[in-house]
Parts: sequence; structure tokens; C-alpha cells
Amino acid sequence: MLKVELHAHTDLDPLDQIPHSTADLIDHAASLGYHVLAVTLHDRYFDPAPWQAQARARGILLLPGIERTIERQHVLLINFPAECAAIRSFADLERLKRDSRGLVIAPHAFYPTVSALRQSLDAHRDVFDALEVNAMYTRWLNFNRAAERWARDHRKPLVGNSDLHVLDQMGTTYSLVDGPATPDGVCDAIRAGRVAVRTTPLSTLQAATLFTRMCLGGAIGRTRRLLKSKKYEVRRKK
Repeated sequence: MLKVELHAHTDLDPLDQIPHSTADLIDHAASLGYHVLAVTLHDRYFDPAPWQAQARARGILLLPGIERTIERQHVLLINFPAECAAIRSFADLERLKRDSRGLVIAPHAFYPTVSALRQSLDAHRDVFDALEVNAMYTRWLNFNRAAERWARDHRKPLVGNSDLHVLDQMGTTYSLVDGPATPDGVCDAIRAGRVAVRTTPLSTLQAATLFTRMCLGGAIGRTRRLLKSKKYEVRRKK
């Protein structure tokens, strides 16, 4: 069985301020016994080639990925070619998927965020291969339950992910995949339902601390991007 994480961010992310590098993430995942890792930057395709040697040395299969905003909602695209970064609509995604063995995952699908898919899952359910069980929950507050019900009702597999913005998030929720340690093998196994979620709820203190750190990183990243955009506009007008 392969221990798998398919939703992780690094300091390459163009949207959020992430404190760790891709190399840091690989080393941390290896120390926790992971076998497969996908880096999913916000709206920027991650090509694993520059880090493959390090990943192989640490026993990690590193997959290409992206957390793509499609019609204002977040979708995880795993093991697709680089052109997936240009997708803007679910119709585009359906066309791309016909020519690829990539995996389409609905992340934090029923969480109270503007990027959550919610009703779009019903409208586009055939394009999704799996739904995410997100690590950010407690015994008393768990938005994954709606995703679990939807997946059960529509016979879709679940995958456990960290939605990792800080390294401390890794390890409480992950997937065990019964398949070969190849990119296509992992994706095919999940699609076929040969996957099990292992998850432990966070304590209220853990959740509050991690959520605060994630929000702070997001705020810093968005502010930096806004300032950079304004500086560009000033230079362009000159």
C-alpha cells in the first residue's frame, strides 16, 4: 500500500505565502513514510522534473499537479500535462480528460469558502474521479461529512489530503492506495476505488493554530501580489 498526499503547496505558490520549499516538503513527507506526493500550486502548474532526483532518493514518487480555479471554484488536477493550467471551464476540463489519464479531485467541496464546488458537483459529477477528505476538521466541526455523503451517493472514492500550507499539517489525514508506484498506476487505482482514507481529527487548539497560520500566509501572499500588480501598472503607465 502506498501512503499518498495529493494536495500540497510550497513557496512556488503564486497566491499564498508558503514558508517551506519543495525540497523541504519532500524531506518532510519522506520522514513521515509517504510514498507519493503531488504539489498543487494555486493556478500554476507544478512540473516535478527539477526535484525528481531528490524525490527518488527519498523514496517519493513526485506527481505533477495544480489547484486550478475553474469557473471560480477550485479543482485538483493530478498527473495532467502542462496545458491543464490554461483550463477555464468545465467543458475545457471534459475535453482534456478524454485525452489523459490524469485524476480530477474535488477539494474541500463543502467547506464554507467561495471556492468550494458544492452544487457544481451535481452539474459536473462525471468529470470528477474522487472527493477530498480534508485534514482541517475537529470532532465538533467537520465539513467533510457532506462530501462523504455525496461520494457515497454517487459511488465516488474518497482521498485523504492535508491541503498543506504549513508542514505541521501533514500526517493526520492521508490516503492508502493499492496500486503500482507510477503516476498512471496511482491515478488508475484511485479511480477504481482501491484507496482508503486514514484520518484523525484535529484538536480545537491544533485547528485554530493551523488555520490562523494558513490565513496569515494567504493574507501576506495576496497583499504582496496586489502590491506587485500596482507597481507594474505604475511602471506601465510611465
